Amino acid sequence: MRPHIAILGTALCAIAAPRAAAQNPPPPNRGPGRRMEILFKDITLTPAQQAKIDSIQSHYGEQMPSFNPGSPPDSATREKVRALFRHEVDDFRAVLTADQQSTFDRNLEAMRARRGRGS
Repeated sequence: MRPHIAILGTALCAIAAPRAAAQNPPPPNRGPGRRMEILFKDITLTPAQQAKIDSIQSHYGEQMPSFNPGSPPDSATREKVRALFRHEVDDFRAVLTADQQSTFDRNLEAMRARRGRGS
């Protein structure tokens, strides 16, 4: 009888695991991909602009300090990241046309407002 109990237990776990995952979805997408999606919402880039944006993102990504999961960065690291983000945003904006800049500025303000930092 015991082998049947083990098989039954395994089957129940296989059935319950997907259901538990559906009830506890992973946290929303965060990070550079999500940030770029928000910043460039409703902006259509030309291939040349996209290449420049990709290059800028790569350049700043290489300069980002690495983080240890579970331990918050110190104040110097946080300030370095903020400064890199400010410069990256300025460089992104320089690639855009005046109309695109208006949309970008609105997207940036919306992103900051969601994070509770205002302007």
